[in-house]
Amino acid sequence: MTTIQAASYDIVFNQSGYDALNVLLLQSSYSKIFVIVDEHTHEDCLAPFLGNLATEIPIEVIEIPQGEINKTIETCSGVWDALAALDADRKGLVINLGGGVVTDLGGFVASTFKRGMDFINVPTSLLSMVDASVGGKTGVDLGTLKNLIGVINNPQMVLIDGGFLATLPPEELRSGLAEMYKHGLIADQSYWNKLKNLSEMTTDDLSQLIYESIIIKNEIVLQDPREQSIRKTLNYGHTLGHAIESYCLASDTRKTLLHGEAIAVGMILESYLSVELTGLSKDALDDITTTLNDMYEEVAFAKADIEPIIEYLKHDKKNTNGNINFVLLESIGRAVIDKQAPNELIYKAFDHYLESTQQGTL
Repeated sequence: MTTIQAASYDIVFNQSGYDALNVLLLQSSYSKIFVIVDEHTHEDCLAPFLGNLATEIPIEVIEIPQGEINKTIETCSGVWDALAALDADRKGLVINLGGGVVTDLGGFVASTFKRGMDFINVPTSLLSMVDASVGGKTGVDLGTLKNLIGVINNPQMVLIDGGFLATLPPEELRSGLAEMYKHGLIADQSYWNKLKNLSEMTTDDLSQLIYESIIIKNEIVLQDPREQSIRKTLNYGHTLGHAIESYCLASDTRKTLLHGEAIAVGMILESYLSVELTGLSKDALDDITTTLNDMYEEVAFAKADIEPIIEYLKHDKKNTNGNINFVLLESIGRAVIDKQAPNELIYKAFDHYLESTQQGTL
């Protein structure tokens, strides 16, 4: 696959990507390499990754606990302590080998340790390949509030090795697909239509879809690197999706949702708001709802759940001047930003979601 040129770095693929990484290491003067992994990527991905490196630079491995619940400043402190104990300096290189938690947290750690070290993202999950590792967003959660602490800072390179997808369970693949669906819904109707026929896809087809998804995101980020305008469209489904994800993460009784599972619900809810507020057609809403419900398991909500979920909306990063800002759709492939929705419409959106899951089809 052809290298994708991002703002100040390359997104490289498979064996040619390792070749590019080895050239970068050969031409650099890095003092040490620090590979950040979690338990899963330590076991499943580290050995093949290191086997593709050709460098004499000393390598240290730092393992963090896996899962969104550990995407915290406390985990960062542990990594900062490890870097200090391993005599890391500003000439060191951090390589983040993992899913979105590892790339987000590792990028933030590198960006802040001694006021900044270079880092490279090597995403191992579908979600991080098509979304988290690309675009320079780094950071951690504040309690159960998603991604409130962080900086935008670009990596030196993103290396995508499709072989790592074989290490993922099906639910993790589905989680990543949610971001790919989002890219089609906000920017490219033909891409959305391709994703609706995944049962007929081969492995090569999936690789091409991943490549197209990265191109869509990268083109948006290039136009608006600091998220002042069009980059906000990448948050479609995330205003309510993040609120749902945080609510479930904070609950002692509810199942914790994977990011993509929560975002899929958020996209259905925000598509309903789009019908009411920005002219999305009812046929498009039915198409989105049916497609996503066919891919993702139902998430049950009682009326008592909705008010605290709405409370979480107050903490969304897109909010300005006390307004809760949504990304909505005018049509499939065309999104609009900075739209407000009254609470009564949000309740109706949940009614729509619950009716659609109970009936199977609309």
